Amino acid sequence: MRVLILGGTHEGFQLAELLAAQGGVDFISSLAGRTREPRRPKGQVRTGGFGGADGLADYLRTERITHLVNATHPFAAQISANAVAAAEAAGVPLLRLLRPAWTARQDDRWVEARHATEAAELCRREGGRIFLTLGSGELDAFTEIHNAHFLVRMIDAPERLPLHDYRVIAARGPFSLQNELRLLAEHHIGLIVAKNSGGEATYAKIEAARRMALAVIMIERPAIALDPRSPAVARVEDVVAWITQQGR
Repeated sequence: MRVLILGGTHEGFQLAELLAAQGGVDFISSLAGRTREPRRPKGQVRTGGFGGADGLADYLRTERITHLVNATHPFAAQISANAVAAAEAAGVPLLRLLRPAWTARQDDRWVEARHATEAAELCRREGGRIFLTLGSGELDAFTEIHNAHFLVRMIDAPERLPLHDYRVIAARGPFSLQNELRLLAEHHIGLIVAKNSGGEATYAKIEAARRMALAVIMIERPAIALDPRSPAVARVEDVVAWITQQGR
């Protein structure tokens, strides 16, 4: 058995650490290489892309990968689609490690958006001081908004962002509720834009918005997150159990 973990998330890191501690499984963690100082899990690690679905399929064959685990971010649509196609092409079993999505409570003020472009149009209508918690790839949708000041939080802050009026903060979660409440108050935030990433590491901003009665534009997960060709489990322990069962 030889397992490839498409990682870069907290769950992918946990899975590698658990497999390394348990022993008996040959595995490789693959990181996209988009952050300057990613957390490197135990075990063998490769960094960089594969060259699309065909490149990933070739890698699976060349490295004699027997099982593929997609533990990427819920919004990593392209690599998730590539994983499905590559696993089918190479005849390799695929399992998705997918943290559950957040669900709105009765006292939440969520406005759902299908994608960043729709979220940007909602921001254009609202204006004001807006907290953007998106990746750099989604910021282009907000380029032409001139009636808002954006507070942007990213793991790696570039020198410039494609925004008219903004301040950027470099930080890596998890974030505490008290810190999020303080951040929103200090910057006089009136609206939050977030992706429904799920998990606990960044949920504090959602709870803070609830306590401050702030609206949240919540971007829905891409359809690939629910692809039936990629059966999903929510816990790292479930992946370990699957690997153990597959190895019998």
